[in-house]
Amino acid sequence: MPVVNTSQLVKLQSYPDHIRNICILAHVDHGKTTLSDSLLASNGIISSKLAGKVRYLDSREDEQKRGITMEASGISLYFQVLHKAAEGVEPLKTSHDYLINLIDAPGHVDFSSEVSTASRLCDGTLILVDAVEGVCTQTHAVLRQAWFEQVRPVLVLNKIDRLISELKLTPMEAYVHLNKILEQVNAIMGTCFAGEVLEEETRRHDAEKERMINGGEAEKVGTEIISEERDDSNIYFTPDSGNVVFASAIDGWAFRIEQFAQIYASKLGMKEALLRKVLWGDYYLDPKTKRVLQHKHLKGRQMKPMFVQFVLENIWAVYDSVILNNDREKIEKIVKALNLKILPRDMRSKDTRTLLTSIFTQWLPLSTAYALAVIDKLPSPVVAQPRRLPKILYPHSDSPEKPKNDVEQALYACDTSESAPVIAYISKMFAVSSEFLPQNKRKQLTAEELRERGKLQREARKVNELNNNGECGVAAINTLSSEADGCLISGASIMIEDELTEEEKIQDPPPSDSDISKEIFIGFARLYSGTIRVGQKLYVLKPKYDPDQPEKYCSEIIVQSLYMIMGRELELLQEVPAGNVFGIGGLEGHVLKNATLSSTLACNSLAGVALESAPIVRVALEPKDPSEMPKLIEGLRLLNQADPCVEVLVQETGEHVILTAGEVHLERCLKDLKDRFAKIEIQVSPPIVPFRETIVPVADKEVNISRGQVRLSTPNKYCTLKVRTVPLPPNVNEFLNANVITVKSMLEEREWRNKGYTSVAYDEEALKEVAIKKERVLKTDEFFTLLEAEFNKAADKETWKDVLEKIWAFGPKRVGPNILVNHVPDYNRKSWRRTIYESKLLDFSPNEEGSFSTLKKIPDEEFTIGDFDEAIHTGFQLATKAGPLCAEPLMGVAYFLEDFKVSIENSDIDVSEVRSKLAGQVITSMRDVCRQGFLEWSPRLMLAIYSCDIQATTEVLGKVYAVISRRRGRIVSEELKEGTPFFEIHALLPVVESFGFADEIRTRTSGAASPQLIFSGFEILDEDPFWVPTTEEELEDLGEKSDRENLAKKYMEGVRKRKGMFPNLSHVDDEHRRFWASTLYPHQRKLLTSLSSPFALNQFLYNCLGSWRAKPYRLPELIKFPQEKNCYARHLQSKNSRSLSFCQPSTINDFQPFELYRLWT
Repeated sequence: MPVVNTSQLVKLQSYPDHIRNICILAHVDHGKTTLSDSLLASNGIISSKLAGKVRYLDSREDEQKRGITMEASGISLYFQVLHKAAEGVEPLKTSHDYLINLIDAPGHVDFSSEVSTASRLCDGTLILVDAVEGVCTQTHAVLRQAWFEQVRPVLVLNKIDRLISELKLTPMEAYVHLNKILEQVNAIMGTCFAGEVLEEETRRHDAEKERMINGGEAEKVGTEIISEERDDSNIYFTPDSGNVVFASAIDGWAFRIEQFAQIYASKLGMKEALLRKVLWGDYYLDPKTKRVLQHKHLKGRQMKPMFVQFVLENIWAVYDSVILNNDREKIEKIVKALNLKILPRDMRSKDTRTLLTSIFTQWLPLSTAYALAVIDKLPSPVVAQPRRLPKILYPHSDSPEKPKNDVEQALYACDTSESAPVIAYISKMFAVSSEFLPQNKRKQLTAEELRERGKLQREARKVNELNNNGECGVAAINTLSSEADGCLISGASIMIEDELTEEEKIQDPPPSDSDISKEIFIGFARLYSGTIRVGQKLYVLKPKYDPDQPEKYCSEIIVQSLYMIMGRELELLQEVPAGNVFGIGGLEGHVLKNATLSSTLACNSLAGVALESAPIVRVALEPKDPSEMPKLIEGLRLLNQADPCVEVLVQETGEHVILTAGEVHLERCLKDLKDRFAKIEIQVSPPIVPFRETIVPVADKEVNISRGQVRLSTPNKYCTLKVRTVPLPPNVNEFLNANVITVKSMLEEREWRNKGYTSVAYDEEALKEVAIKKERVLKTDEFFTLLEAEFNKAADKETWKDVLEKIWAFGPKRVGPNILVNHVPDYNRKSWRRTIYESKLLDFSPNEEGSFSTLKKIPDEEFTIGDFDEAIHTGFQLATKAGPLCAEPLMGVAYFLEDFKVSIENSDIDVSEVRSKLAGQVITSMRDVCRQGFLEWSPRLMLAIYSCDIQATTEVLGKVYAVISRRRGRIVSEELKEGTPFFEIHALLPVVESFGFADEIRTRTSGAASPQLIFSGFEILDEDPFWVPTTEEELEDLGEKSDRENLAKKYMEGVRKRKGMFPNLSHVDDEHRRFWASTLYPHQRKLLTSLSSPFALNQFLYNCLGSWRAKPYRLPELIKFPQEKNCYARHLQSKNSRSLSFCQPSTINDFQPFELYRLWT
């Protein structure tokens, strides 16, 4: 097919009814990019013989090398479709032109954020499923994503050729196999539908309940949710409805049922519509009566389904004669029967695959089947936007049936008129080198332009000859100039260039290398309303923009450039009408990852893109040459903008850290940073994997009751805290862990109701690591009801009785799965539940009566617990953010504040001064008492876990198991896929052991197996990091030093060493003991020598000197043990003398770090 001119595509952009915005989604290696190549070949962009080999939309070098797509890339395609007219209407067929904006999205789980950005821009999608591998993990994910984004799907069963050439299935076996895949896909769609119905009915029930309570009819409120019947027939994939395509993209063929119905309708004497309904399913053709029978009417006769008889057997016959047996006579009969025109060179070719492709591309052309499916079954922007935009504008509530204002009216109608507001959504930013921008590239001339150029040059030479002979007239020059007007290179311009002096040529220097290689950011956008033009002034609305506060999260830009995205190329545009996908320049400094463009401020920000997988793998970066640190910082800023999933942060230690979704994603980010953005040599730390710390009870219940109670006084003895530490019930921990987003939304809602107060600072990284993707955000009443039910399920009813009304806070970061409970007698502060319902934020003023408790008014010179309410809360947050094992966040721990006493006997003190200093001491004392209570129990580490899915044949199954077990993984299930030789293995693998796992699997199995890793949460490592052999049997088996590797201890020490802490928490050798004993006072030395347990000794030293704020007291240790100097030197230099006042006292006897400090100095 000839190359489609860009002007044709630009013309079609003005007809939204003839536009289709689609994306291709699938599991990795299911054939998305090969399919894209075949569609590009139909537009003449690449050769049809190179389709599937050139991978045109994989424009990155590492994409071509790895054979996987890493970035979503788009292209605009032109298709002309003939439509049958109604009976009796002339002409019988009419042609219509269509513009298909195609986006090829990655299938690898590390780049699932690109799937989210692509699906937001589109109205329809092609879901590809490998006919051999079937439904895989990412197939589930992309189907859920399409449902969540209200994108209408078409199912493509790809790689059917593998059923013939690899599995050697008969047509009947292939039919059964394809039918099962179709059932599995429909089961996923049914699950999504049921979940949405339940959510809507729950919302409706809650609204009705609230209405009845407000109307005084609380006794009539029921608890049962009645589900209404809803039609779900249009959500499933059925071949007879036309939303299923059978294909082999590598061989260039595809078909829908209706194509064969058109072929056989006249031959069988049946109506085409009827034949389309019976060509799939248990329908059989009686050869005698020519009637269609169902299975129950066969009466024992062995007959083949019509799909097998009329469709699959014909395809199998072509493969059998061309590929399997290479029967030339049979091939000629098939070509003649199908009335195909195959070139003689293709018939004589020894490459059977070329002949096969030639036959199928004429018989069942792939582009025709896809174009018809897309145009018939996927909606245009005019049809799709009224269905999709209400959910985008109101993601967490029932969307209104009708638009509320003129802006929504224009959005729903895809209004392209001049009066319509311009509203566009930028889904992501992508970087392009400035040398590849169309305005900086040398324009490639067409054949017509070259002919015109040659003609003008010949005329220019004639004019020059006439000038030299003195016969040139003014008229000739004027004629030449008028002819040259509007041409790219005219004869007059050539003459003028020849007459330029050297000085004039030097005055216009070529662009510098730095300008040419500069990275320019282009926004990948979709226009929902209006017409956007170059030079237009628009507002950039950030994801948090609120129309009620138009001055916040908003900036103004002028559109500098518009582009039509053509894969690797960009074409300049002057304007873009509504309904199109396009690129926009000039957004640097205004858009980070996604935003909304609008010509009016009375517009809601279109919801931000939800990421399918949270970034879990992090590494610290630094330049090899320290002087290049500014380049690294600038490179990280550019990387953060160019990648929708990567996150860049600076830790408290000053390290620059990037968070990525996985190992492949990390490699791509580092390559981009080195080669494109920073352009410097970078040193990369080993991957930093998050852990969690928790506690577990022992079997003896009586021991558990007395555990965890710790009493601690502040250094000046003015305040005493008593805290009891208890493990949360597993079901409560799981519930809180799954509803972190709900807790966060409740806090944000409270902040929104209390405008003018400083909002709570949330750690988005912690949220993404903990939160389960796409959990439903619960209503406030529903959340507390379910939480109370979970507490009632706990085994220890007495401990958790009425605890919901006493919860003080959640942590860490105010949203985590740990709780602080108020058990102080006579202190009736507002619970967390009550503060959520309040219309005002809690006032922490110490002098306001009744702010926190119902105690009588206290004179100003006296202190109560109310004065230190926020200090206690802050100490709890610090304790849960960094646990005592290796300063990792806690999970599943409850702290009960049993008592808080204030006793100031000295009446001559300055009350205001003591109040300010004492608050800091209460914070650190609360933190330490929580840590000590934690260590009273049996501590455990929680490992970040990947869910690992692998498909492998029997031959390599043992090798896969060996690699998984060597990396301390656990096999969860193993199933043989029916009808295939593949085993589907589901395993759990620690993230800390996963680096290099995929490469090792591929190496061991010679490429026969490839894993798919998805972060699934945290799991307890059931090993005590402080375990040492104590019984006679243990000592006899393992020896005194316990040669058996303790994984928990290994991981804990690795994290502590990385953070600059004592590498070994549970062991201090004799040299350290003698050194510390030589520096202490006699009574302190006596106390130290009395600590016979290594653990107790270590806790003594750690409590005195182990906190970050007490680091200055380690200076003598650094002098004595220089090998540890590098661990702490950087941190010590960053601390100032003010930190000394916050050092923590020991809880053992009367030892004070201040005395040790005075001794050393």
